[in-house]
Amino acid sequence: MNTRTIAVAMSGGVDSSTVAALLRSEGHNVIGLTMQLWNQRRLAGREGIPEQVTGRCCSLDDVYDARSVAQHLGIPYYVVNHEERFERDVVRPFVAEYLSGRTPIPCSLCNNHLKFDQLHVVARQIGADYVATGHYACVEYDDTCGRWLLKRPADHSKDQTYFLFGLTQEQLSRTVFPLGGLTKPEVRELARKHGLALAEKPDSQEICFVPGGDYKRFIDAYLAEQGECLPDTAGELVSTCGEVIGEHNGIHNFTVGQRKGLGVATGSPLYVIQINGADKQVVVGSDEHLYSRTLRAHRLNLISVEDLREPMRVAVKIRHRHEPAAAVIEKSGDDGILATFDQPQRAITPGQAAVFYDGDTVVGGGWIQ
Repeated sequence: MNTRTIAVAMSGGVDSSTVAALLRSEGHNVIGLTMQLWNQRRLAGREGIPEQVTGRCCSLDDVYDARSVAQHLGIPYYVVNHEERFERDVVRPFVAEYLSGRTPIPCSLCNNHLKFDQLHVVARQIGADYVATGHYACVEYDDTCGRWLLKRPADHSKDQTYFLFGLTQEQLSRTVFPLGGLTKPEVRELARKHGLALAEKPDSQEICFVPGGDYKRFIDAYLAEQGECLPDTAGELVSTCGEVIGEHNGIHNFTVGQRKGLGVATGSPLYVIQINGADKQVVVGSDEHLYSRTLRAHRLNLISVEDLREPMRVAVKIRHRHEPAAAVIEKSGDDGILATFDQPQRAITPGQAAVFYDGDTVVGGGWIQ
């Protein structure tokens, strides 16, 4: 790559900070950008929300760390406030999905509908040619098919392509992932080499707006702040045969595959098999009932191909830590897809993403129905 002006999305972590240092050392004109998405103190003290929680991305401490790195590298740095849009496009859908009995992925929603969209808008406004992030992924142009490709990184244990399946051809054409060929230890070593004080900073583990990872408590606190009552989603616990075996206090308290906290005791373990939001029913059964050979997904984004004109053999990832499983995908309706696995998969969960791979190349993805 020739010398370019590159806007680096700086989260205050070691990965994005190392990206800024690498690109700066290569002679590029680097501009640091941090997106302020959520006031971490906003719900503190409500409904049992802790006053202070560590380990989350995009906190005020992270903004301070990103600014310090920018000063150390001698690059311009800006904080862009997108709290209103983040709440509209990520937080409220997150709450609504749980209340309807689905299990959302806020990081994918954020990447697909906010971060990359707005980063490219701001980058153009400040005269940047590209946006770079600290994601572990690769992007390249394929002359044969005339398309930009999203690929898994060299270190599959750090693969973040599952969260990036919504990127468009336009976005990929102007995005750089400098860490795609590196492992995490190599990144930390580069951070030390460039004198970054946060080289040993731990990775963030929590959803940025959910303190302590307790999404149920967050929903209670958020609705209380909004002056909204928690909807009554209490209903019946039923077996896979339709027999009522108990009651529950709200479908948002459950997710497919859950074993603990079901409120019923039997001679063998029970798991959540299905959540019927319309009927407020939670279907429970044995582990074997969790397995399915098919899934349907909608709101597709295809990357390596323009369209699915015929069935295609791929590997499908149904959650971030899931090993991609062999399957055949085919169109189903105008914006849907049917995936049929070679082997049944456990706990296919509505609201999660299904991402399709051809080797290390992301074919595309959609949202599980």
